[in-house]
Amino acid sequence: MRDSVSLSAGIDNFNECLALAHERGLGIELMAFSQPAILDGDWRKLYREYKAALKDLPGRLSLHGAFMDLVSGSPDERINMVTYGRYEHVIRIASGLGAQQVVFHANYIGLLHNAAYRQGWHQRNVDFWGPLGDYAQAYDVLVAIENMWEYEPAIIGNLLAELQHPYLKACIDVGHAHLFSDADVRFSDWLETLAPRVIELHLNNNNGVLDEHHSFDWGEGALDYHALLPMLRGLPQKPQMVMEMDSVADMRASLRYFNL
Repeated sequence: MRDSVSLSAGIDNFNECLALAHERGLGIELMAFSQPAILDGDWRKLYREYKAALKDLPGRLSLHGAFMDLVSGSPDERINMVTYGRYEHVIRIASGLGAQQVVFHANYIGLLHNAAYRQGWHQRNVDFWGPLGDYAQAYDVLVAIENMWEYEPAIIGNLLAELQHPYLKACIDVGHAHLFSDADVRFSDWLETLAPRVIELHLNNNNGVLDEHHSFDWGEGALDYHALLPMLRGLPQKPQMVMEMDSVADMRASLRYFNL
């Protein structure tokens, strides 16, 4: 079965990514609208340029949402208001561009393992994401919540299980799971816990210490994608596999791992 693969396209490499997408029949995940300077600047101009450029995209279109310094379910309601406003803005942009989904980070403070923080975080995020799911549904854009600092998958899994919202799903970042999981948490635990709700994957390689975005076969890489990809293909819903890498050359080099 053919894998559904997308390229992570930033401002500087968008045209190169678009050319490769047309060459190989791939999708695009736009990074530009995750940037505060763009969302507070002339985003409409960029929106119009992307709208024209992406009209014949052969694969799926998705957006990476705003994340810098944002916190969902903060105890500070002013912070929640800023975060919610950013997320709403990106959802509207995604809908206008015809994107099927947008990714936002879960924003759990991974160094805090105490029960009181986790319980409070859970309830505050139920209150935050439920209305956002309704907002996304009104614009017919799926929201995928991505792991970043979370040390085990039930943090996001329990949230999504309680919400049971048809427009709130999961994105597993394979590199983040490898870097930030507790020592006794296996990658298979992430798949088993989130499997029913995973619609997207972020794929790259790192050295096991830093959150780097290298090719699958990077010489210093700690992740073995020959072993990982068969596991990922076993998910019940066919996920969008986004190569979240810094260079188009690395994305091109990694295409040989996929069934295309």
